[in-house]
Amino acid sequence: MDDSIVMKRFEIVIGAEYVDQLTELLERSEVSGYTVFKNVGGIGSRGIRNPDDVLITDENIVIILACKEDRAQKVLNELGMAMKGFGGMCLVSNCHAQMPG
Repeated sequence: MDDSIVMKRFEIVIGAEYVDQLTELLERSEVSGYTVFKNVGGIGSRGIRNPDDVLITDENIVIILACKEDRAQKVLNELGMAMKGFGGMCLVSNCHAQMPG
């Protein structure tokens, strides 16, 4: 991994109703990119979320992003208070990114 860049990886799971607020938060934190997975399932503090159950209207999303340490701190500062309102969870880990070029 000689050409890799050390970064922080965020995996954020929240209810779909909060996606706009979260993306605004990421823009304020100057995050340049992220990936959104819609209609994900699992079990957590709000019980079971089964994306195949047509009777359940609550949908989860997962947002994955990676950024350098200085940007990660901005994201964490913004996320700290917001996650209390969003519920869900946020995992942060170290990673190595292979960048094109």
